[in-house]
Amino acid sequence: MAVKAVLFDIDGTLVDSNDFHVAAWQEVFRGIGATFDDQTVHDQIGKGADMLVPTLLPDLDEAEHQKLGSAQGAIFKDRFIDRVKPFPGAHDLLARVRDDGIRVVLASSASAEQRDHYVDLLDARVLISKTTTADDVENTKPAPDIFAVALGKLDGVSADEVLVIGDTPYDIEAARKSGIATIAVRSGKFTDQALRAAGAIKLYDDVAALLDDYDASPIAAASATVEPR
Repeated sequence: MAVKAVLFDIDGTLVDSNDFHVAAWQEVFRGIGATFDDQTVHDQIGKGADMLVPTLLPDLDEAEHQKLGSAQGAIFKDRFIDRVKPFPGAHDLLARVRDDGIRVVLASSASAEQRDHYVDLLDARVLISKTTTADDVENTKPAPDIFAVALGKLDGVSADEVLVIGDTPYDIEAARKSGIATIAVRSGKFTDQALRAAGAIKLYDDVAALLDDYDASPIAAASATVEPR
């Protein structure tokens, strides 16, 4: 069946932000006397605070999860977001997908403020059909909520007419629970083993590599069958 929409994760996929999120979380954890190595924290990036904090600090209650998540968001905004850069090829890949008549959706659990910042950073406002944010869902990845909401915003589009592009096992797991296949990129610094084990249908080094291989990629099957809009 032809692909009618591509749901893009943002952090680690379109923009190079994962290491900055690790740094912001480490500052939060140090503030409460918790110690983790960077790899341990990195391996949870892709989850929202509602999923990340209980994994690392299982004895905290929900109010503490929210408090730490808010603190991480504030630190990230104040110290790191202006240092985040788009990955090479990110804008051009979004444009290529849109030009093929396929709807471009940013399916992220970032805050609305972060989403708007990244849309401008990617110069993608005219390319995007729909977006999601943390405000749209009760649970973040690897729960399926983000992709279920995104799919619900695409009237008349079914899960087998959609692809996800993401960088973490949690993107892939969340998409799989929604019945959607995922192309994974290595730019988020997760291992091939983790991405394949989660169910990625194909791996690329980054979005530039996917763009270079576009005609042979799983997306390209849509190009000849979807009418431009």
